[in-house]
Amino acid sequence: MSSFNDIIDTNTPVLVDFYATWCGSCQTMMPVLEQLKKDLGDDVKIIKIDVDKNKSLATKFQVRGVPAFLIFKNGKQVWRGAGVQPLHELKSQIARA
Repeated sequence: MSSFNDIIDTNTPVLVDFYATWCGSCQTMMPVLEQLKKDLGDDVKIIKIDVDKNKSLATKFQVRGVPAFLIFKNGKQVWRGAGVQPLHELKSQIARA
């Protein structure tokens, strides 16, 4: 299995969704992320990180609430957002990455 650093160290923008199974807002974001992947295809990688199963990663990136979204490009964080995000905002941030 690839390490987190290997996954984010790419020229393709990587949207990381820090979520929890018990989080209602996280459930709200599922269809938005599915639509984002449909619209952007190979122009973005989307990975979901369950904060309850990956506490050390959530701590490393100072995730204090879910959902939290981070965009990485070439291993560097280029954007961060928290809470429910509209599709157009995610697309805009990925385009800027």
